[in-house]
Formats: sequence, structure tokens, C-alpha cells
Amino acid sequence: MSIAVGYVTFDCADTRRLAAFWSAALGYQNKGGDEDWTSIAPADGSGVPMLFQRVPEGKAGKNRVHFDLNASDFSTELQRLLDLGARRAQGYEEAGNMVVLLDP
Repeated sequence: MSIAVGYVTFDCADTRRLAAFWSAALGYQNKGGDEDWTSIAPADGSGVPMLFQRVPEGKAGKNRVHFDLNASDFSTELQRLLDLGARRAQGYEEAGNMVVLLDP
């Protein structure tokens, strides 16, 4: 049997805003959608596409899934993500090249 991940799907309030943020952050292309869902995927076809799906309820509790991103130039990429709309999470200690960010 062969099986693969088709999308990593995120429930959110604003599909277009999160798709725009993650497209810019990861260099993905917007594959279309609307206010109910928007998908993005790697431009070269490698990697896993992401789907943002609008839900009416707000987030309740800690995220169970998150990305650990790596960068060759940590300081530059951190500032780029902050400029794109990410923000530092409160209550987490920064250590070396590790910082907890929240997406828009």
C-alpha cells in the first residue's frame, strides 16, 4: 500500500492572510482558494502543500502541531518573519538560535 500526506491543514479565521504569510515565509506559491479555504505549495513541487481552512470557532488551548524552522542566517530570517507579521510568543525563553514565534 502506498500513502502520502496530501496537505497539512490548518484551521484558522483568515485563510488568505495566513496563506500569504506562509507563502512568503517558505517561498511557496499560492494555489488559490477563497475566504473559506486557500492552499499553497512549494514552487518546485517538492515538499508538502498546506491548506488553510476557515472555521468559526477561535483557538482553544495550545497548538498540538508546530513547525521547527531552520535557517542558514538565523538573525536575517528571524527579522524577515517578524517583518512579514510573525510575533514573538510570550512566556518562552529565547536560547541561541531558537525563538518561539506566532504567525499572524
